[in-house]
Amino acid sequence: MSTVLRHATIYTGLEKIEDGYIRFGKTIEAVGPMSEYKAQGDDEVYYAGGKIIVPGFIDVHTHGGYGFDAMDGDPEQINEMVNQAVVNEGVTSFFCTTMTQSNENIEKSMRGVAKAAEENPVIQGVHLEGPFISAKYKGAQPEEYIKDPDAALLGKWNELSGGRVKLITIAPEHAGSDAFEAYCLDHGIVPSVGHSNATRAQLLNSTVTHATHLYNAQREFKHREPGVTGHVMLEDNIYAELICDGFHIVPDMLKLAYEVKGPERIELVTDSMRAKGIAEGESELGGQKVYVKDKQARLADGTLAGSVLSFDDAFRNAMKFFGCGIAEAVQMSSVNQAREFGLDSKGTLEVGKDADLNVFDGDLNKLETYSYGKKFAKED
Repeated sequence: MSTVLRHATIYTGLEKIEDGYIRFGKTIEAVGPMSEYKAQGDDEVYYAGGKIIVPGFIDVHTHGGYGFDAMDGDPEQINEMVNQAVVNEGVTSFFCTTMTQSNENIEKSMRGVAKAAEENPVIQGVHLEGPFISAKYKGAQPEEYIKDPDAALLGKWNELSGGRVKLITIAPEHAGSDAFEAYCLDHGIVPSVGHSNATRAQLLNSTVTHATHLYNAQREFKHREPGVTGHVMLEDNIYAELICDGFHIVPDMLKLAYEVKGPERIELVTDSMRAKGIAEGESELGGQKVYVKDKQARLADGTLAGSVLSFDDAFRNAMKFFGCGIAEAVQMSSVNQAREFGLDSKGTLEVGKDADLNVFDGDLNKLETYSYGKKFAKED
């Protein structure tokens, strides 16, 4: 039996269908204009007039939420965290993101993620944020655990994760980065510049093709040194993450990044932490106390410590801050991530791909999410 949603406006990631339908089981079986629709006897058909359908969101940088964190290493809690992201935010592909911590804690996380992912295919990868970063731009990462690049250590962690490491944030100015980046590329891991004090000259000798939370925790651009931010703006081959909560980056600078990079090279992320989705107050990140107030998460010294941003808010905020349309927001929420990380069954609504989709009303309030064709809604 298949589900059919009819008379919706559908943004497939490739085109906009004004009055369309989509038929799916676990995968998408048909999608197109209503003029091409043919009823089938065993379909469950739902009228979706006035609704907007987009691909499920892909968050490649999220530490946690709903009281849980990938660093906890508890498979049941990791799965609950991921499932909450599906229900509440429309995230249907999830990169469990770690942070700079002890070897033992990272290893615990990798084991936990591997076990959770065996049961939960929404977990599509791991993003190692650190520990091979710059102390100068550590942000909310604990300085005592920062290390020089170590390919053997990365290999061990990747093995413990079941080969799921897809992205690693590094500071390319470290000695030994060339060999480390080569190792990443040989093993299908995308090296990302972040928490870095690298100069433009150093980055021109690097193979990084991704930027972790552009603007944040990196050498900023100046008139005599473009730094990390300037380099990322100038290089067309680099995908740039943006945290669109209006706090990490002021709207004017978000708009600037969009105007320079364009929707084809921006990826929306949440960089969310444990406190997302729960009451404001005291929380935790990497063993550090975090205080959440007014939708901002900060260390005691005022440093921003991840976010409490939900992905559906990031999706709406992109249109508000960039002045773009739904098609461009879809590009930055799903299409680019799937393309960059080789998630071939994700990112667009096409026949044969996984039935991962979000349904919004005309005001872009998320109504329901389908993950592998299974319906999730907040009221469930």
